Amino acid sequence: MFERRLLSQLVTLVVVLTCMTGVANAQQAAAPSGCGAVPNHMTLKTALDKAVADDQSGLNNHMWATVVARDGTVCTVAFSGKDRGAQWLGSRVISAQKANTANLFSLDSSSHSNGSGQAKGLALSTANLYSAVQPGGSLFGLQFSNPVDASVGYKGPSSAYGTAKDPMVGGKIGGVNVFGGGLPLYATGGKLVGAVGLSGDTSCADHMIAWLVRKNVGLDHMVNVGGVSGDNQRPDNIVYDSGTNSMNAGGFGHPKCINTSDPTTVPTVSQ
Repeated sequence: MFERRLLSQLVTLVVVLTCMTGVANAQQAAAPSGCGAVPNHMTLKTALDKAVADDQSGLNNHMWATVVARDGTVCTVAFSGKDRGAQWLGSRVISAQKANTANLFSLDSSSHSNGSGQAKGLALSTANLYSAVQPGGSLFGLQFSNPVDASVGYKGPSSAYGTAKDPMVGGKIGGVNVFGGGLPLYATGGKLVGAVGLSGDTSCADHMIAWLVRKNVGLDHMVNVGGVSGDNQRPDNIVYDSGTNSMNAGGFGHPKCINTSDPTTVPTVSQ
């Protein structure tokens, strides 16, 4: 009797371990391509919660955050607040669109060869694109290129939005957004590995919180990366020199928002 009971327990244990291994293998197989270099859901969520708590600019809203890999694949989506209704629901897809934009239009030093390209790379935040896409701007119409893939953005179930199993994960959202909140992600050595997008507040606050999220996840190794802000310690920072919706002198400005913070108060980038 004892031997039979022991055998039964051993069989049960083997079945449980086999199932656990199968689940782990399935999860590993389903991991989105290229996402190993960017934060996972838990890391992004922790970084987002801290950033939202630390920044009090704009409307002080809760936020959505999305990270994409270098090939544009959505790697993870998260939100701050007690549930997915504590933020503007429309900001989920906007955050992904911002991440996609910063990834699409930023470069690292690998872009340079045979005398062409950016020897230092070029980091462009979505805030840096605002003025150039206004009527008469050098990039007017850019915001209508690379449209959002609605089948990725609005796929269900809605109950999974912002969780580790958000339906956007593994897809390519597309889209071009041209106001603050999207930042490229640079690993050690200035290697571009993807981008993060934040949405849920004013576009100015979105930029500030995105900056803190990037700092919190440790993917701001940009001291030697080029930018258009005029500040080598903050190369893709938002530039408040347009004031209105008109073009600014430098071509990379962004209008101020309600309760706008001083952009020089954000941390400097890392070596």
